[in-house]
Amino acid sequence: MSVRIVVGEGSCGLAAGAAAVYDAIKEKLSPESGAKLSITGCVGACFLEPIVDVYEESGALHRCVRVTPKDAENIVSAAESGDWSKLSGVAIAPEDEGFLSKQTRIALRHCGVIDPESIDDYLAHEGYQALEKVLKTMSPEDVIAVVKTSGLAGRGGAGFPTWFKWNAARQSPGTEKYLICNADEGDPGAFMDRAVIESDPHNLIEGMLIGAYAIGAGEAVVYVRAEYPLAIVRLTEALRQARERGYLGKNILGTDFSCDIRIKAGAGAFVCGEETALIESLEGSRGMPRLKPPFPAAEGYWHKPSNINNVETYANVSWIILSGGEAFAAMGTENSKGTKVFAVTGKVKRGGLVEIPMGKTLRDVIFDIAGGIRDGRRFKAVQLGGPSGGCVPESLLDTVIDYKSLQATGAIMGSGGMVVMDESTCMVGIAKFFLDFTTKESCGKCVHCRIGTKRLGEILTRIVNGEGREGDIELLEELCVSVKDGALCGLGQTAPNPVLSTIRYFRNEYEAHIRDKKCPAKACPALLTYAIDPEKCVGCSACSKKCPVKAISGEIKKPFKIDPDKCIRCGMCLNTCRFGAVNVD
Repeated sequence: MSVRIVVGEGSCGLAAGAAAVYDAIKEKLSPESGAKLSITGCVGACFLEPIVDVYEESGALHRCVRVTPKDAENIVSAAESGDWSKLSGVAIAPEDEGFLSKQTRIALRHCGVIDPESIDDYLAHEGYQALEKVLKTMSPEDVIAVVKTSGLAGRGGAGFPTWFKWNAARQSPGTEKYLICNADEGDPGAFMDRAVIESDPHNLIEGMLIGAYAIGAGEAVVYVRAEYPLAIVRLTEALRQARERGYLGKNILGTDFSCDIRIKAGAGAFVCGEETALIESLEGSRGMPRLKPPFPAAEGYWHKPSNINNVETYANVSWIILSGGEAFAAMGTENSKGTKVFAVTGKVKRGGLVEIPMGKTLRDVIFDIAGGIRDGRRFKAVQLGGPSGGCVPESLLDTVIDYKSLQATGAIMGSGGMVVMDESTCMVGIAKFFLDFTTKESCGKCVHCRIGTKRLGEILTRIVNGEGREGDIELLEELCVSVKDGALCGLGQTAPNPVLSTIRYFRNEYEAHIRDKKCPAKACPALLTYAIDPEKCVGCSACSKKCPVKAISGEIKKPFKIDPDKCIRCGMCLNTCRFGAVNVD
């Protein structure tokens, strides 16, 4: 085993400049050195990108973080000479540093470890061994029994038992059946599925093939967002490689089982994350939910028995088959087994992907693994479950992460988005942001969702603009109940959650906006007043030069003033002043 240099080229790494780093290392690397250069996906530590891992011949790892092309010379020199002191000019982070060492990785076990464009690398990490075990030693009923023992529940948000869906599809009459992967990850702040496909596409393929075998499907489809171009490219290549090696197509591994997988690039409609709307889109129709029952297990794609799970669910399957259902069930809580992946974003020090056993607390993830709140600010709330979820306040930070406990707070597990907010976040504004999102993403099929979310958004807009009225809070609550009870699908039924949870835990902020015409977080422009403190102003005129509407006037070396009638509250003066002379009330 020679020295290996591995550059992290997930979307986050590429966005941070990993491609330029790779090119710089390639240019410096001597062909005679024996050191090998390759890529990997996202290890999850997005806050450290670009990341370059250097593996010694012994397997010892040197992780270089926030790498720039200028660091290439030191990295190559160390790799070629074996003198690791030459990495002294590069930022180093040990592999087991806080963020990664406190995680338990199953769905993400290969992410940031293997080359996602190499089937041989996947095979070297027990790749396709679970599929071979299933096809040569297990019946479909055996597979379903193992998944049942594991307690694996759908990781797309609903938490429905995976074995039950597989069994229902298997028992549905008919020989033509379909297996579908929902990779239409649309929650703001969520990127778990994208990272898995970009970093470990063969694991998804293997999990889907095992599921297809279990339900008796001969065709499978990955419905992935077109906004994930890198994921589509790598999955396409992985499918080609698997087909070429006999893991996909006719008589897989010499058995009677045949199955092929194709990719459908969705147009990015959030509602297509709902399984029946996804099926409508797959069939070429507008993505709009169907009435249930019948459920997809009985009448799904082309009205044939179908099973739909999301990427993370399938990503657990091969590990469960090789390790046993009991091993997966040994992690987590009584009602929520195994691990869950979260995309932790927002006002935290360490943003990225976190996989932990169910049963950890929100505090464990936000403060222990993600390092707490950045810039010395205080934690205020965490939004769980995206637009369908709710905001959990500081008083509930010790809530256990499982389906039941999170639901009790007014939030949901969802697909795993975890957006952390600090004291500078306006909770009324956050509710408005998510309502605006769901209003635009509503398919319009049912009145309660199409019109109800619009009316909710209008009230919230009035409140943040300083035009809130007495009774608005009660009206919001009444409308939320109507929308939840009357909407056809999960999008409309859960759309009011951000409003209800923010009213529940931050009612005082709504009251301040309505009664006092003040935003406690100082985040709503319409409720702010900018003024210059004459005692602190040195008359440098910097603020006046930056003001886009010429609302600031004065003479050099004398205090300047802001005309409140002209001020558009853009905050440019506040950001420009170096003397702390601009006050915001």
